[in-house]
Amino acid sequence: YRMKAEIITIGDEILIGQVTDTNSAWIARALNGIGVEIECITAIPDQPEAIKNALDAAANRTDLVMITGGLGPTKDDITKKTLAGYFGSKLVRNEAAVKKIKEFLTLRGVELSNLNLDQAMLPDNCIPVPNRYGTASGMWFKKNGKDFIAMPGVPYEMKSMLTDHILPELQKQFDLPVIIHRTIITQGIPESHLARLLSDFEQQLPEEIRLAYLPSPGLVRLRLSIIGREIRKTEQMIQKALYELMTLIPEYISGLEDESIEKVIAALLVEKGTTLATAESCTGGNIAHLITSVPGSSRYFVGAVVAYSNDIKERILGVKKETIEKHGAVSEPVVKEMASGIRNLYQSDYAIATSGIAGPDGGSVEKPVGTTWIAVASACQIKAEKYLFGDLRATNIQKASVTALNMLRKLIQSEK
Repeated sequence: YRMKAEIITIGDEILIGQVTDTNSAWIARALNGIGVEIECITAIPDQPEAIKNALDAAANRTDLVMITGGLGPTKDDITKKTLAGYFGSKLVRNEAAVKKIKEFLTLRGVELSNLNLDQAMLPDNCIPVPNRYGTASGMWFKKNGKDFIAMPGVPYEMKSMLTDHILPELQKQFDLPVIIHRTIITQGIPESHLARLLSDFEQQLPEEIRLAYLPSPGLVRLRLSIIGREIRKTEQMIQKALYELMTLIPEYISGLEDESIEKVIAALLVEKGTTLATAESCTGGNIAHLITSVPGSSRYFVGAVVAYSNDIKERILGVKKETIEKHGAVSEPVVKEMASGIRNLYQSDYAIATSGIAGPDGGSVEKPVGTTWIAVASACQIKAEKYLFGDLRATNIQKASVTALNMLRKLIQSEK
């Protein structure tokens, strides 16, 4: 049995771009994890007619409809009333919900109000779904062989409800298949070049396995996906394909699954018991930000200098004035001296340095916008590379940051 699902997110705040819909992505991953395929993700306004139309459309193309948003106590939260009308039910006081709301508010020292009690009014033909972290119950409806589940839009309430109650119940009720995704993160090769390298591999893949290319600034993710019935056989098939893929492009692989390059660097530095410092110009501290986004980074990250001006490059990092005058700030000699300078200043084992023209201004014929020099250094060597990233400032910063970390990865692994 293959179950297809649609996720419907209700809220004007999503449609006007005020709030990013992270719920749908989380729900999709969770449902995939138990063998449910996502057919469609829809965002709609807080309007009864829009909700009814979305439910009709979803019921025509899927088996399971997951709904988030609009279950709060205020007047603009209309989902519950609309669902009651859609499923031909009456709102009745649910005593178990009343008890739960009273206990929830008492523990938090909040006075019970009529608005809170209104949340205990539930459609008489729904199965209530407990909410550990809020006062709005979830609602599970069945109609014409289809399942409709409404959950709060508050992420931590929805996640708890889905994990604790909905996913286990779906697994109990339905004989779901196995869905497995495996991802390789590549760096240093464009998507088009990867496609050419892997064209024969793609053609020879079993029909059950799909390969997807997921590009982002500085890297391309390659995702292998499979749907099967027997977990052992399915895992063996995708692991075989994953191994074959990795042997084709080993020099471009920087990580697996959702393992970011900064986490790869963390593991390498911790394993060796070594430290890192950064000297950043065009990346403006973004590399340091990525490094320190990993918990425990204080074990290996010493610190950074954002040397935007030439004066700081000279006075703090020890870059020679004549080097800048002769070659310019965006050059191989300068970025090498920056890497050496920050490593000596902070007494770190490794160093990264960047200098470039992020844009949109500042370019020239010799050094157009996007020109970036990156250096990585250890006690034994300093390596520098020139890159031409493009004319989008934010993208240039991201590409330079990811590329710099990947250069460091290669340097560390070469010294093992």
